[in-house]
Amino acid sequence: MKREYPESPLVGVGAVIVDRQHDHHRDENRVLLIRRGQAPLLGEWSLPGGVLECGETLREAVAREVREETGLVVETSEMLGVYERLIRGDEGRMRYHYVLIDFLCRPTGGDLKAGSDAAEVRWFTREELPALNLAHDANDVVLKGLARTMERRASSPGERGAHPHTSNS
Repeated sequence: MKREYPESPLVGVGAVIVDRQHDHHRDENRVLLIRRGQAPLLGEWSLPGGVLECGETLREAVAREVREETGLVVETSEMLGVYERLIRGDEGRMRYHYVLIDFLCRPTGGDLKAGSDAAEVRWFTREELPALNLAHDANDVVLKGLARTMERRASSPGERGAHPHTSNS
């Protein structure tokens, strides 16, 4: 099925990947975003994600897209929201039409590097988000993911964001 000027909407998935930044200056949550290397939203910061493939579950699609675009392995948890992305072409025809399902994720392994559709990949703190001018729905779901992560950490203080791929030595 073609992505540009589709005959029907496409199902896409997005990953709100939240990690904890630990250093001697601060201890805060951060979210991973990609700078898109292809249309739609070419050159803009967005969530890692892409189109669901036939026979793939939503969570499998999230894990695959994250690995392809960022090099990371993630654990996918709760669904954060369902959004629509409709972009019309110059002549008024529907150029892109996606139904996007976004999930909260946390990194468990891999090596961070931009790949496939991503021109760049980078961690951002909540304070850095306004300057990025994210699409409204992307900004909404990122803030929701950061808030949920804070709620979870507050309810399980012994966890402290430990990662299985990090040694304890």
